[in-house]
Amino acid sequence: MSALVVHPLAPVYDKNSRVLVLGTMPSPKSREAGFYYSHPRNRFWRILSELYGAPLPLTNAEKRSLLLHSRVALWDVLHSCEIDGADDASIRRPVPNDIAGLLRETGIRAVFTTGAKAAALYRRLCRKATGVDAVALPSTSPANCRNWTYESLLEAYRILRSYTG
Repeated sequence: MSALVVHPLAPVYDKNSRVLVLGTMPSPKSREAGFYYSHPRNRFWRILSELYGAPLPLTNAEKRSLLLHSRVALWDVLHSCEIDGADDASIRRPVPNDIAGLLRETGIRAVFTTGAKAAALYRRLCRKATGVDAVALPSTSPANCRNWTYESLLEAYRILRSYTG
């Protein structure tokens, strides 16, 4: 069942952010928890904590702190869309967030997307306004476990370190 979803979460960034990581739209679990990548089996926070040598964040405040300390900004490509649950393949009527505006306010040097759908939406809806190509990273979603092991995800996400120090 498709529903119109308006993005409820603010972007996480500060003046020290150097990379922007974009998903598509917060999942129902993330919207319920009030923070990005909150499905208990999503591997995003485990990957980030290992990359930056930090304890696994458990609370939203700890997740926010890990992002800012690591100089990683986090948001989503879409401001709103029609979507069935968390199924990115079902996205219809996408409206982008103002990614270009965020980039103008920050020292962000590189943009990354999590998953093929986020990459395609960024290219179609945001690339022209930002003037910045995005590097597509694999999705950390539990739905992507068969295609990407934890170790292969960690290796793919290692590129973030080259921009954040």
